[in-house]
Amino acid sequence: MDGDRVEIDGGIMEGGGQILRVSTALSCLLGLPLRVRRIRAGRSQPGLRPQHLSGLEIIRDLCEGKLEGGEIGSTEITFTPGKIKGGTHIADTKTAGSVCLLMQVAMPCVLFAASPSELHLKGGTNAEMAPQIDYTVMVFKPIVEKFNFTFNCDIKRRGYYPQGGGEVVIQMSPVKELSPINLTERGTVTKIYGRAFVAGALPIKVSADNSSGSIQ
Repeated sequence: MDGDRVEIDGGIMEGGGQILRVSTALSCLLGLPLRVRRIRAGRSQPGLRPQHLSGLEIIRDLCEGKLEGGEIGSTEITFTPGKIKGGTHIADTKTAGSVCLLMQVAMPCVLFAASPSELHLKGGTNAEMAPQIDYTVMVFKPIVEKFNFTFNCDIKRRGYYPQGGGEVVIQMSPVKELSPINLTERGTVTKIYGRAFVAGALPIKVSADNSSGSIQ
């Protein structure tokens, strides 16, 4: 702690963006001012990248907070949160930066906002080193909704590296509290299937060829 401001070393453990996302979301939820230094110190290109900055900006806007050091390449930020108000907000990485990582930082906050929220998240829907939007909708969504909340994810457009250009719209209503869950039963596999997508100049035949083989 630095006075009333929590100090986070962004270079601990793997030194990636997850430390920044988690600490900023918790700062917003708990109403605690935050300083994160050595941001992404473990990466080959340290500091804020477009998707990290977009995540910080949407949290700032959600709670009418104050952000200092919010620029590409910055290795230190300070964040002073306000009250989480909800409403409609846009985060645009303008790259193929993952929209699912934008969801990671924003969703915990809008769960406890003063009003329902609609988030327009733009960037990559299927990016490397990040959850895929298909995983988010088909695996993450049904599991987290067991905690007694729901959200809608509308995939408006898919975006891939290097151009991005994808967009998803997330709609969520706030809750008073989350319910505990029990996930001790694995269940049984009922179906295995795959999906293939193509983008840019690739012909649809590529997708058909990839999906015509059998799963061994």
